Amino acid sequence: MNENWSGRKVLVTGGASFIGSHLVDALVELGADVRVVDNLSTGLLENIAGHVDAGRIEFIEADLLEPGVALRAAQGCEVVFHLAADHGGRGYIATHPVECSTNMILDGMVFRACHQAGVERVVFASSGCVYPTSKQMDPTQEVYLSEEMVGPPYEADDLYGWAKLMGEMTLRAYHTQYGMKTASCRFFTVYGPRCGESHAVMAMIARAFVRQDPFVVWGDGEQVRNWTYVDDIVQGFILAAEKIEDGTAVNLGTSERIRVIDCAREVTRLAGYEPEIKRLLDMPSGVLNRAADTTLARKLLGWEPRVSFKEGLRRTYEWYVQTKDPEDVRRLVSDEQALLTHRIGKSVQQVA
Repeated sequence: MNENWSGRKVLVTGGASFIGSHLVDALVELGADVRVVDNLSTGLLENIAGHVDAGRIEFIEADLLEPGVALRAAQGCEVVFHLAADHGGRGYIATHPVECSTNMILDGMVFRACHQAGVERVVFASSGCVYPTSKQMDPTQEVYLSEEMVGPPYEADDLYGWAKLMGEMTLRAYHTQYGMKTASCRFFTVYGPRCGESHAVMAMIARAFVRQDPFVVWGDGEQVRNWTYVDDIVQGFILAAEKIEDGTAVNLGTSERIRVIDCAREVTRLAGYEPEIKRLLDMPSGVLNRAADTTLARKLLGWEPRVSFKEGLRRTYEWYVQTKDPEDVRRLVSDEQALLTHRIGKSVQQVA
C-alpha cells in the first residue's frame, strides 16, 4: 500500500461485522483514526472489543436507517468504507427479500450523508451478485465474470444483487455530478474467522466440527464458487480506497473454481473423518457457476489473492475449533432451517 493512513479519520459502517472487523484491524494497524458505526444486528461487539476497550477506535452503536445517524457518523471523516447491510448467505438472501431490499435505502442515506459531510472518498462493499444470473448457470463451463459483463440489460441476482448494483451506480453518479471520489469492490464469497454460519463454507465447517454423518450439502454439490479469504478482501478494499476515484467497480475474488462438494470433502478431511454425503436438493443453492476474473484488480490495484482456498480453509477451521462451544454448534446443526439465518453469538473466548 502506498498511502499514509496515519492519523486519517476513517469511518467503517458495519465495522463490528465479519469483514468489517477485519478491515478495522488492518486500518488500526496502519495508524488510521477509526470510527465504527454498527447496530449489532449481525455484527458482534466482541469482534472489535479489544480496540474499543483500549481506546484505539470510536464506536457508535446506532442504526444507520434512523434519521441523522449517517450524517453524525460521517462528520469529520475523510474516508468512508461502507459495509453495513442486511445480508447473509444464500439461504438468507433467498428467504429475506424485503430485508435485502432495505439496503437500497441504507446505501442512499449513507452516500447522501457522506456528500453533505464533505467526505473525501467513499468505498463500497459490493458483490458478485451484481452479475447476470444467466451467465452463471452451467457449472461445466469455465466462466470467469469480468467487470464489463455488468451492463444493460441488467440481470442481478435477487434483490440483494439489485441493491448492490444500485449502490454502485449511485456512487458513480456522485462522482460524475459532484466530484466525490468513489470506488466499489465486488466481493466474491468471502470466508474466514468471525464469519457466521449462515454462509455456506461456515455451515460446512460447523457440520464437520460436530462430525455430522451423513454430512449435509445444499443442492447437488456441483455448484462452483469462488471462496475468497477475508485477509485478501481487506487488502484489496484498502487498495481500492487508495487507487480508484471515479466510481469504477472492481472484482475481489480468486481464480480458484471450487465445487461445493469438494469444499465439503476438504472440511471433513480437516475434521479427520469420512462421512456419507447427503445432498438436500430442496434447499437454496443459488447460481451454479460463480468465479471472478481479477484482471482489472491486478491492473488498477496491483492486487491478487495470496491465500489459497485450502490454506484459508485450514486457518478458518482451526479458528472455529478454538472459539466455538460444541454444544452450541450441535444444537444449530441439528436444525437445517436455522442455518439459513443463524450465527452463534457466543464463543468460548472473545476474538478481538
